[in-house]
Amino acid sequence: MNDFLTNVIALAPLLIICATIVAVIGTIAVGRHHFTAATITVVGLNAALISLLGVLQVTPLEVTPLFIIDNYSVLFGAIVLVASLACSTLAHAYLETLPDRREEFYVLLLCSAGGALALIAARHMASLFIGLELLSVPLYGMVAYTYRDRISLEAGLKYMVLSGAASAFLLFGMALLYAASGTLVFAELAEAATDGVGSTWMLAGVGMMVVALAFKLSLVPFHLWTPDVYEGAPGPVSAFLATVSKVAVFALLARFFSLAPPADDGWLLTLIGVIALASMLIGNLLALRQNNIKRLLGYSSIAHLGYLLTAVVAGGELGIETVGIYLATYVATTLGAFGVVTLVSSPYSGTDAGALHHYRGLFWRRPYLAAVLTVMMLSLAGIPMTAGFIGKFYALAVGVQSGLWWLVGGIVIGSGIGLYYYLRVMIILYLVEPGQSRRDAVSGWGQQSGGIMVLLLSAAVILFGIYPQPLIALVDAAVMNGG
Repeated sequence: MNDFLTNVIALAPLLIICATIVAVIGTIAVGRHHFTAATITVVGLNAALISLLGVLQVTPLEVTPLFIIDNYSVLFGAIVLVASLACSTLAHAYLETLPDRREEFYVLLLCSAGGALALIAARHMASLFIGLELLSVPLYGMVAYTYRDRISLEAGLKYMVLSGAASAFLLFGMALLYAASGTLVFAELAEAATDGVGSTWMLAGVGMMVVALAFKLSLVPFHLWTPDVYEGAPGPVSAFLATVSKVAVFALLARFFSLAPPADDGWLLTLIGVIALASMLIGNLLALRQNNIKRLLGYSSIAHLGYLLTAVVAGGELGIETVGIYLATYVATTLGAFGVVTLVSSPYSGTDAGALHHYRGLFWRRPYLAAVLTVMMLSLAGIPMTAGFIGKFYALAVGVQSGLWWLVGGIVIGSGIGLYYYLRVMIILYLVEPGQSRRDAVSGWGQQSGGIMVLLLSAAVILFGIYPQPLIALVDAAVMNGG
């Protein structure tokens, strides 16, 4: 019984998410009320976040061969839950006057967040696939949730078809790994690789898995879906895609590469390095031509994941530490940027306010949103005294330590290119309007709570940029005691 209770404590965040899903479905069955569904979602996510304090008391723990609950999974689980909380807050503001059913959105969001938690703790191919599908399948519905707009429905269909293709690659890679090693446990692949069993097939299997995960992370050349889906999806869903989805998949990728020696093969790491370099350069170059801020942020996310992939190529404790710090700073910054887009676009009235001219002179209409977006653009550009600078500094440091000078050069060049279009967005915010069309959301409770949330995010971005030591210490603890 003691072991049973320990396992329950270890899985408490996932169990609370499941209970919250049931509670939201129950309230929908009794009577539809948007505020009630949103409130239950926020309460459940907060309870799951608080339960992580109890999880820390029992880590590290292997819960069946499927999951490992350690400080590493707690760190990234906390990032996922905080990002999910922010997205649910934005969703309440965005959907408040949607002329359709709104409550099911929170069921989809909770299911996807639960899948992210399962994926982060996976140590077995079965839990990897289940977690990834539970993360991805609800996203099809979330992306196409405002289906009366053609662009949203089209984005949902594109994501569904291409995500299905990626899942096929993933399953094929798993099959090759199992055929070569006879096991689906990450750590046991190490023994098979040491014995030299089917090394060619194992490398082929790992390569196919990398293709599937690269699609989920929008890495070049598997990035073509990203700008269209980001543009067509509702604002809160774009934020969820850019944060929760990326954090869960990248945390899984970093764990897999740290546990599975087949991934240490020289040519495979070189291939991943080439993907990283291409993502940095192509993501930034394509962002230069964008006149839609959601597409611009989509291409920007491709570049940032390219920077972060340098840590996976480098490996080691500093590599894992870089992943934790970079993802934490990237999530806070991206949530703030998409939060402003969502708050300008809501309440729902057709497609989102994506065009850059919608933001021209925003400072003179809604100064606090313009200030938040300015901070986020500075952070994405990696300007000192913002959290983005700390993340980019770690990416450069791990590249220098490992002698990956060509990737370090890619980060420097990509950052220089990115500075242009981030500054372009900032300048537009403060220009005097010449009468172009604009989008302003009316005030309301959803707008107020969303506004407070983005202000807190901007404060966190500045705080961690000036005093990053608490974040560094937190990530260090996760790396040393479970990463």
